[in-house]
Amino acid sequence: MRRSIVRVAGLAALTLAFGSGTTRAQELNVVATIKPIHSIAAAVMAGVAEPRLLIDGVASPHTFTLKPSDAKALAAARVVFHVSNGLEPFMIKVARSLPPTVRVVTLEEAPEIVLLKMRTGGTFEDHDHGSSGKSRGHKHGHKHGAAHDHDANATDGHLYLDPVNAATIATRMAEVLAKVHPAEADRFKANAEAFGRDMSALAAELETKTKPLAGRPFIVFHDAYQYFEKRFGLEAAGSVTVSPEVAPSAKRLTALRRRIGELKAVCVFSEPQFEPRLVATITEKTKARRGVLDPLGVAIPAGAAHYPTLLRNLATDLATCLKE
Repeated sequence: MRRSIVRVAGLAALTLAFGSGTTRAQELNVVATIKPIHSIAAAVMAGVAEPRLLIDGVASPHTFTLKPSDAKALAAARVVFHVSNGLEPFMIKVARSLPPTVRVVTLEEAPEIVLLKMRTGGTFEDHDHGSSGKSRGHKHGHKHGAAHDHDANATDGHLYLDPVNAATIATRMAEVLAKVHPAEADRFKANAEAFGRDMSALAAELETKTKPLAGRPFIVFHDAYQYFEKRFGLEAAGSVTVSPEVAPSAKRLTALRRRIGELKAVCVFSEPQFEPRLVATITEKTKARRGVLDPLGVAIPAGAAHYPTLLRNLATDLATCLKE
């Protein structure tokens, strides 16, 4: 009930903010939904303005609910950058509620962006980026090969974990920002080009670091990393998709341990919201080591340095757990 009240209040705040949106000064108010996208926007906007981050802390973009202050910030923005409706489903209603002065940019639609389909079935369990609102994470199904709640051709929204895609996103941001703030068009373009060069250097750095890890099977709790995997020649053996807030049953634990053994996983990676005790329970009686991967960089300070730090941390965490 409380969540519903907050959602209604948030959407109501959008409506109340319409009037203020039309009388704004020519400020470059930009909102980015998640930390990695905010980081890229901060790099592109360097020297001009600072973007606002919408989702901070351990909140998941899959189940995020607007607060009235969030709704007000969105209605006052000139540009809102988000990844996709699949990754951030709350944006579907938000986009319809915003005043026409706000430009909503879906980065999944950027020209030349590399898109991958969601992996389901086989060793990747079906999962619903759910609407239950009961968990900070995901609502997880446990039936192997069951019908997926998404379209069979649904795109994996974690596209930002490929540094080549990040450079493409920066270029798209610069183009959009140049149209809404033409006085700084040259600066946006130069910043995006510099970011692209940084991404090329970062990709080369991470390729060297991850090359020895090829062929080392690992399992993730949440299948969020295939863009990073494919860029650097890695491949998760599967996912287990358990909920961070619901302890698995004894039957479920037995099935998970069997899977870890069958896949000969060197490491099982959880995410920051999972209790270490849960991870230890799942890997008990197996030979797999335990590690943590963070696809959003929740512990990394927001800002332009966030994104390269996020990717370096992923490479380091993989290497630490998968090393011989």
